[in-house]
Amino acid sequence: MLFTSLDDLAAEISLTPMQAIGIPLAVVGAVFLSVGTQFQHRGVGHFQGGDQRGASLGGKAVLRMLREPAWVVGTVLLGLAIAFQLAALAFAPLIVVQPLGAVALVVTALLNARLAGIRLDRLTVRAIIICLVGIGIFVFTAAIYAVERPISDRQLLTVLALLVVALAGLGAAWWFFRTRANAIFYIVAAGVLYGFVVTLSKVVINRIISGQFEWLTILCAVAMLVAVLAGSYAVQLAHASGPPDLVIAGLTVIDPLIAVLIGVTVLGEAQATPPWAIIVYAGAGALAVTGVFQLARHHPQIRTLNPVSEEDE
Repeated sequence: MLFTSLDDLAAEISLTPMQAIGIPLAVVGAVFLSVGTQFQHRGVGHFQGGDQRGASLGGKAVLRMLREPAWVVGTVLLGLAIAFQLAALAFAPLIVVQPLGAVALVVTALLNARLAGIRLDRLTVRAIIICLVGIGIFVFTAAIYAVERPISDRQLLTVLALLVVALAGLGAAWWFFRTRANAIFYIVAAGVLYGFVVTLSKVVINRIISGQFEWLTILCAVAMLVAVLAGSYAVQLAHASGPPDLVIAGLTVIDPLIAVLIGVTVLGEAQATPPWAIIVYAGAGALAVTGVFQLARHHPQIRTLNPVSEEDE
């Protein structure tokens, strides 16, 4: 009976063995992402600690980071993380691979606790578990129903238009609220931009593989580079405002949710998904985002500067 059920489940899974190769590649990339984030956070050590509103990194600060060994090592490791992520995207659908970056959340939380000499309390651990459960449910469901479809020029132009809107909106929000912006704002901004980076990366890879290297592919590559630069700056400001595991939690939840939202609504990767699975996607995504905000509220390194009363908990 059990084996029959497992056979039925295996028959439902849409991933081919070749596409499944993307899953371990994404996990390895997540580990590099975690360690690289920890090194980069140490490189922005001048701003380290707590919920520092209005953090800024001017030209001199950026030059100091470029001379900081820890930041350079972190950047190299993040480059490796991107390479593995791109390789994973070349094999598997975006909505399967991208959420697996949540593995980095656990690794980063353990690394940061060890290096910072702090103990992850019950509330922090609970927040991390909530993130992982939400992402886990999402990935499992996506592995069953996600399918890759050819991307039309119209769909691609829609993604580019959405990126322009996102850049304009985030830029305006930062300009008006930059003196009050905290880690969550910068994490959300970076997550949104990196979601577009991942989507455009997937598009560029697929078009190059299929021999469609023309002006629209080049435009996508340029847009991807702009989003990478803007997102990277937001990440550094997030490091200047909060602990690394909060940064990685936001990125590994918001980034894939944005990428998956684009994949579902624009690229059609969930066209074969039944209505009940869409509800599961929404619920799992909401659960993961809740975990991020709980982590932002209860993380020990933030609570030391922003105490929360027992009544609030």
